[in-house]
Amino acid sequence: MVFSNLVFLFIFLPAVLFLYYLSPKAGKNYILLLASLLFYAWGEPVYVLIMLGSICMNYLFARLLDQGKNAFQRKFWLVVSIIANLFVLGIFKYAGFFMENVNKLFHTVFPVPEIALPIGISFFTFQAMSYVIDVYRKDAVLQKNLFDLALYISLFPQLVAGPIVRYQTVADQITDRIHDWALFESGVKRFLIGLFKKVLIANPIGLVADEIFALSGGDLSTGTAWIGVMAYALQIYFDFSGYSDMAIGLGRMFGFKFLENFNYPYIAQSVTDFWRRWHISLSSWFRDYVYIPLGGNRVRPWKIYCNLFIVWTLTGFWHGASWTFLVWGFYYGVLIALERLFLGKLLAKLYRPLRHLYLLFIVMIGWVFFRADDFSYSFDYIQTLFGFGQGALFDNRTLYYLNDYFWLILLGMVVATPIVPWLGKQMEKYMPSFYHSIVFQVLQTVVFMILFAGVIMMLVYSTYNTFIYFRF
Repeated sequence: MVFSNLVFLFIFLPAVLFLYYLSPKAGKNYILLLASLLFYAWGEPVYVLIMLGSICMNYLFARLLDQGKNAFQRKFWLVVSIIANLFVLGIFKYAGFFMENVNKLFHTVFPVPEIALPIGISFFTFQAMSYVIDVYRKDAVLQKNLFDLALYISLFPQLVAGPIVRYQTVADQITDRIHDWALFESGVKRFLIGLFKKVLIANPIGLVADEIFALSGGDLSTGTAWIGVMAYALQIYFDFSGYSDMAIGLGRMFGFKFLENFNYPYIAQSVTDFWRRWHISLSSWFRDYVYIPLGGNRVRPWKIYCNLFIVWTLTGFWHGASWTFLVWGFYYGVLIALERLFLGKLLAKLYRPLRHLYLLFIVMIGWVFFRADDFSYSFDYIQTLFGFGQGALFDNRTLYYLNDYFWLILLGMVVATPIVPWLGKQMEKYMPSFYHSIVFQVLQTVVFMILFAGVIMMLVYSTYNTFIYFRF
């Protein structure tokens, strides 16, 4: 089940909200836990057992290391917990990739396991690992209540696609959170904004990206290739940031305050800045649990760059069991290392729009590797982008996409910047009486109702409602 689903919007969510607010304080966590398990089990019930196994396993490891009598015992159980979590993740996500490459490398014929990927396993595994590590570091207090820990790991708003929530940021909220109308109202608005991004921008523009990336080299012109990569850049941003907005909004409806996961990444001026703004919870996870333990910035310069390559290659591999993802991660590791070495100083001297164009160009090339299924197609696509492909510079297909989707692409480009929030701040600054008036509040409500009506119409009449990050 996804948030942009009619069953979720009109049956699941209203029922859960009704039962949640009807129940006494002592029962609210149990309502949420049962709802979260039902939400996860909706598509493939058997996989809820894997998540429950992960919860119990990490609950036990945290208790064992907390009870360790000395540093060796505590570190032993930490290492065992990390190995166990990575083993589970490796079996379901990377076993087939590993065996395929063993067979190619050694010319063997070992059977390649075809194991379906449980939805959200990367997210809830990283979340569970961060809890155990934080207990080991004494950054988080041991959770002795198994049901409360299960709620933290399985909480349905952020279960299948993040953001990756640190235990210490919600530990107090699990046991004692505040419910008020202002928080609930802001949650509804944030959810609707995310729903608008997902259904009215990401879905229709995703169709364009899918159609163009399905073309062979001879059928792909340079103009169409650029439209395709721009469409995919907008699709993945609005798909994932929209889902994060919905998760944050849902959390607020139930009294939780999750941290932001996106901060207008496409306005960044460098690759380093881009990754401070894109999927913030994942970037900070790798920084705190991989980069800093490797030595971070406290080691010799050559090792700092090695650490950057390791972290970013792992970041790419986290996204999927494919060499293209590994190269995509390494690509960003090299660029961030170059910016740290000398490129950042050069960029700082450039005219601001040029820095922005540099960033967009780098990201567009990166998305080709991320979207393509293999290197051959990636390189062919990039050649076409620069006019060295088999197709023409422009063709009728280019004109068709420009004619039919120009306004959608333009809308996506505008909404991907903080122009709308800026206009709101200017209105509040220069027209405070109108901004805080009932008339403005009514107009705002009408706009949200119109957007919601548009979302429902799109969901009813369109069959395209895929979610990119489910594959991770």
